[in-house]
Amino acid sequence: MKVSVRSAIITVVLAFAAGIAGMWLGHQLLSPPPQDRSLHAMVHDELSLTAEQEKALHALEADFAARRQALEGEVREANAELAEAIRASETAGPAVEAAVHHFHDAMGALQTETIAHIFAMRNVLTPEQRRQFDDRIGEALTADDK
Repeated sequence: MKVSVRSAIITVVLAFAAGIAGMWLGHQLLSPPPQDRSLHAMVHDELSLTAEQEKALHALEADFAARRQALEGEVREANAELAEAIRASETAGPAVEAAVHHFHDAMGALQTETIAHIFAMRNVLTPEQRRQFDDRIGEALTADDK
């Protein structure tokens, strides 16, 4: 199968865009904004959690932190594979295509785990706490970068 330079460029650009989108999603949901309170801080400081909720959320957070670290390592590995494949190839051949697929799989797994974690956290909250949590997530996902 012969791949054109144009197809190779499109593949690389799409892979890069998917990576940026995934990193943005993770950053918006899990990283503290520079001049705003993080989702984590909001959950633990503003939602008046019970001791049982705190314990459940800490367990969820510890489990997710380990999975996230492993998945982020896989994304870094896939990026390194893609970089090496691009360096070693004249066109977007099988090595580049395999690296792109590895990257997409790794990024997709990270996004899926992040969303699953969000829903697991929601399940610990009361309906009113969930409304505030959902509002905060909505703000994070729709905020303009300034």
